[in-house]
Amino acid sequence: MRYVKRMVAILMVLIMIVCVAFMVVLLQNRDDREGSSERTQKEQKGNPAALKKTLPKHEKKPAVTEKKLSAPYVSQKPELPNGCEVTSLTMLLQSAGVKINKMQLAEQIKKVPFQSGALKGNPNEGFVGNMYHGSRANPGFAVYHGPVADLARRYLGERVIDMTGKPWSAIEKQMASGKPVWTITSINFQPIPESAWQNWPTKQGTIRITFKEHSVLLTGFDKNYVYFNDPLAGKPGTKSSKQAFIKAWHQFGNQAISYTTH
Repeated sequence: MRYVKRMVAILMVLIMIVCVAFMVVLLQNRDDREGSSERTQKEQKGNPAALKKTLPKHEKKPAVTEKKLSAPYVSQKPELPNGCEVTSLTMLLQSAGVKINKMQLAEQIKKVPFQSGALKGNPNEGFVGNMYHGSRANPGFAVYHGPVADLARRYLGERVIDMTGKPWSAIEKQMASGKPVWTITSINFQPIPESAWQNWPTKQGTIRITFKEHSVLLTGFDKNYVYFNDPLAGKPGTKSSKQAFIKAWHQFGNQAISYTTH
């Protein structure tokens, strides 16, 4: 019996020794980890490059600062002296792969009389007056984005994007994606003075118009210039001061039409 008690006592002592040794090992490992972490933080504080590597990356794709597109060129001369809008639309549709010509579109665009009694035609409703060789008794004026976008949808359906009212940054983004943009600006691509505007009474109410209106197909941009196909120029690749062009574009309500790939 004494022998058994002695063996139990020895066993208890051995268990206590093992437990103490195990606790010592755990404490040493914790100290080693904490020391390693502190050294790493100090190293990173002293080395910005090392700290940067540990931070998450949120890289943004750099904005496109210039773009030049190639698009079909069509002149409005000599058949459509007043048809810059449908001629620019012809270039837009041809760039999208549609086989169409300006005379077809000139026939299909919605039209309204230049004047009916005391009321003038509204370019938001259709082409006002004579698009061809008008006369003093039957002059021609213009057509705005609404009827033009409607006609474009005959050929491109839901691919058509009426971007009217959007900021210039959206127009540049569209061109950067590879798509030209139909738009309305001034005849000389400069802001139009107040004296060149007039109030027109229409069925829908009074609107401000100017005969210095013009339509082109935008094909590119860079820091200082806007590039476009001007249907009056006789060749593609006209350029104008970006700042002046945008100011004139604003005067006509940021009118713009383009299309998507699918």
